[in-house]
Amino acid sequence: MATEIFRESYDDYEIIGGEKFMAPSADLWHNTVVINLISTIGVYAKERQLGFVFSDSLDVHFPDGNLFKPDFAFISAANSKIVIDNKHSTIHGVPDMVAEIFSRSTMKRDISVKKDIYERNGVKEYWMIDPWRESISVYLLRDGKFELDEIYFNYTDAELNDLTDAERAAVKFEVPVNVLDGFTVKIKNIFGWWLE
Repeated sequence: MATEIFRESYDDYEIIGGEKFMAPSADLWHNTVVINLISTIGVYAKERQLGFVFSDSLDVHFPDGNLFKPDFAFISAANSKIVIDNKHSTIHGVPDMVAEIFSRSTMKRDISVKKDIYERNGVKEYWMIDPWRESISVYLLRDGKFELDEIYFNYTDAELNDLTDAERAAVKFEVPVNVLDGFTVKIKNIFGWWLE
């Protein structure tokens, strides 16, 4: 009984196309990636007063009626008017950047319907992060459409040793954050336990 009351009063959900979806609790790897994004991108933006970062504890109400809890969201200082309800942790508008970290229960929505809704509402940069493959697919909004800019991988030393010299030379070890004028984040700092 107490569990049922708790579930009814704990509104941890997203609204997609008018339908309510429960937002499952994140696992350890998921939380690690979110914390690392906040620790790298968030600290850089805060120190320079460029904007604000938020985790999935925040409701984002999009202009088209969808409500999401992005795993990570960046809102530039110029766009800060959309943060209108600090007391209830809500945003009404479009973040400049969002990132979703795949989980088995949400991955399909992240790569399809959520990507389409982010695109339609004008999110400038969307990162889809795969914690199992340790990869980041970066989509940038160009002429109203998301284009895949690059897929970045966190290579192990053994994987790097298996590459040819030409392949190794093409490996990118940092991911540019385009909404922050190309500020870069080391891929190891997104997936690792410690920051380098």
